[in-house]
Amino acid sequence: MNRLDRLFQILRTRGLLRGDEIQRALGISQPVMSRLIRDAGPRVCRFGRSVATRYGLAREIDGLGHRVPIFRVDETGAPHRYGVLHVLAEQGYWLERDSGDGQYYAGLPPFVEDMRPQGYIGRGFPAAYPELALPSRISDWSDDHQLIALAKRGEDCVGNLIIGEESVDRFLRSQPQSFTRGDYAAHALRALGGQPGSSAGGEHPKFAVHSEGRNLLVKFASGDGSAADRWRDLLICEHVALQILRETGVPVPHSDWFDLEGSRYLEVERFDRVNRLGRRGVISLYAINCHYLGHDFDNWSRAAQRMLDEPDLSMEAAQAERMIWLDTFGDLIGNTDRHFGNLCFFTEDSRPLRLTLTPVYDMLPMVFAPKDANLVERQFVPRPPTALNLHLWHDAAQHALRYWSRLCETDALSLGFRQITLSCRSTLAELVRLRS
Repeated sequence: MNRLDRLFQILRTRGLLRGDEIQRALGISQPVMSRLIRDAGPRVCRFGRSVATRYGLAREIDGLGHRVPIFRVDETGAPHRYGVLHVLAEQGYWLERDSGDGQYYAGLPPFVEDMRPQGYIGRGFPAAYPELALPSRISDWSDDHQLIALAKRGEDCVGNLIIGEESVDRFLRSQPQSFTRGDYAAHALRALGGQPGSSAGGEHPKFAVHSEGRNLLVKFASGDGSAADRWRDLLICEHVALQILRETGVPVPHSDWFDLEGSRYLEVERFDRVNRLGRRGVISLYAINCHYLGHDFDNWSRAAQRMLDEPDLSMEAAQAERMIWLDTFGDLIGNTDRHFGNLCFFTEDSRPLRLTLTPVYDMLPMVFAPKDANLVERQFVPRPPTALNLHLWHDAAQHALRYWSRLCETDALSLGFRQITLSCRSTLAELVRLRS
């Protein structure tokens, strides 16, 4: 094996290396190494300056090459160069920011986790863009497939970043249409048929739309039968939860619901969009855990504690307290779907990463959600206080009692579900009495 091939092998197996590490590994001097790097051409990338310089082995993705530009859209809707993502061997990536600093990732950067097509809307992406020749199931996608999708058809992703020149060109050419509620039935039909919109996640049927000056995610429930009726009830439950949280002082998006032509719709304003084209940067707790924490936490509360101790993250203690409060409130209203994709943060481009909780979303009693087309009998079993939430459990419980009380008085709910909410209120009230 010649010296150049040995260089490629070392960089492939060991990742980014400093010049002195390459010299020791190959047993060569600095001048010889410099000539070797020059002979390697574009296959070896150089990152950083002076003693901080490191070298990595470039890898090409079909149709993208080994470097992909990234753009950031500001709140006025203007895109700006943000940096370049260099694709390296062994699924490594180097993010070279235009601000001058850079960062290595052993896998795709965390912002890609939230941008990728996912959930109910994302499932229709492969069929909508057959020219990309992506696997038909997004669950089968590799990191390369995700980058191809984002770099070529990723002009409307969650957050404020756009990957790839083709996608930013599509964004610049786009002329967003504005729709009215009268158009929602057609949007719902397209959503049920797998047509994509934004890559916003979540499994409930939904579509993204710009309507009357607002950027909305619209959930909908249609059809006949007990499961469809339950989803109609749950959409109202989500709206009422946001009302209660707003009255409590917790930031929430504006929401509204209405019935039209046999379907029920819940409009929720998007917090990652500003006016017609502007955007804001966000990151989910899921992406934070994957890339910064790396622990198998079972709830938001334990993740909140760990985030305060993570040196690469910057979050005020009050934000962690709010996470614990929301986790507790969610449990006391039967929200069994408090996964890490259902909590997000606004981000600032800083080191450490500065985080502020976004408005709350997807807060509803999912314990009573249907399973496919069937209702499943489940019990509401709120948890008593723990050492972690003892100091705020009773406050969250009082607001949860107000929530159940309001649902009991909501005429738009079906009579059967109102009976369920009455039982839930009694169950929680008894737990509060026992813990007082």
